[in-house]
Amino acid sequence: MDKITEKRLKLFAANMRKMIIEGVFQAQSGHPGGSLSCTDILAYLYGERLHVDPCDTANPDRDRFVLSKGHCAPALYAALTLRGFFASCEIGGLRSCGAMLQGHPCMTETPGVDMSTGSLGQGIAASVGMAMMGKLDKKDYRVFSILGDGELQEGEVWEAQMAAAHYKLDNLTAFIDNNGLQIDGPTSEVMNLGSIPAKVAAFGWHVIEIDGHDLQQIENAVHEAENVKGQPTMIVAHTHKGKGVSFMEDQAQWHGAAPKQDQYDAAMIELNAAIAALEV
Repeated sequence: MDKITEKRLKLFAANMRKMIIEGVFQAQSGHPGGSLSCTDILAYLYGERLHVDPCDTANPDRDRFVLSKGHCAPALYAALTLRGFFASCEIGGLRSCGAMLQGHPCMTETPGVDMSTGSLGQGIAASVGMAMMGKLDKKDYRVFSILGDGELQEGEVWEAQMAAAHYKLDNLTAFIDNNGLQIDGPTSEVMNLGSIPAKVAAFGWHVIEIDGHDLQQIENAVHEAENVKGQPTMIVAHTHKGKGVSFMEDQAQWHGAAPKQDQYDAAMIELNAAIAALEV
C-alpha cells in the first residue's frame, strides 16, 4: 500500500469515527465501542477493496458484505455514506422512528446493505449462503463479513464455519473483531473463548492474525485470502474497543452507551484534530 492510499484510508476511517459518534450522540442510543473497533477494517473494504456501485446496488456481480455483529451498524452506515450510497444527513437520524438508518442494518430500507442482521450468528450463516450461491452460479464475486468476538459464543457461528469449510468456500473472507470485550465485560470472564485461531483452524478455515487497526496488515491479509484455494479464510483482527476516542478505548461500558454532551464535545475535539492532521 503506497503512502497516498494509506493516508486516504486513514482519513476515511477518521471521518467514519466522527460519524459514528455523531449518530450515537444524536440518537442517545447505540453501540459506539464495537463500531469504533471495526472502523479500520470497514474503511479498507469500502474505501479500497469492495467492488460495489452506489448507482447499481443490485448488480449480481457485485461483492457482498455482511455485518454479522449487526448492533455495530453505525460503522457500516458511516462507510456506506462515505462510499456514496446515501447522504451524510441521514446519520443524524440514526435510530429515529421512520428514519432510514435503524439500530440494526435492514436490507430492504438502506441502500448498500446486503443482509439484515442483528441476531448474533445469523450474519455469518447468511454469508456462507451467499458464498455457496456464488459457487453454484459460477460468479467471481467475493463475500466478506465481520463478526464480534463475543458473537463466537453463539452456536450458529460454528455451524456456519463447519459448512463453509465443508463446501470449500474460498470466495468467503470473514473478520473477527477481536477486541476482547462484550457488554458484560471481558470475553475471557463472560465465556472464555480460548484460542480463537486454533478453534477456527480446527474447523477447516485458513486463519490469519493481524493488528486490526493497521491498514497495511488488513490489505495483506485480504490479498492472502484471495489466493487461498479450497478453504474459507478467517482474519482474526486484534482491535481496541472504542478505538479513536481516548476515554472510550478498552472500556466495556462503551459497548452500548451513548456519550453525554461533555463527552461528545471531548470526542469531537479529538476526532477533528485527527482529521485535521491527516488533511495537512
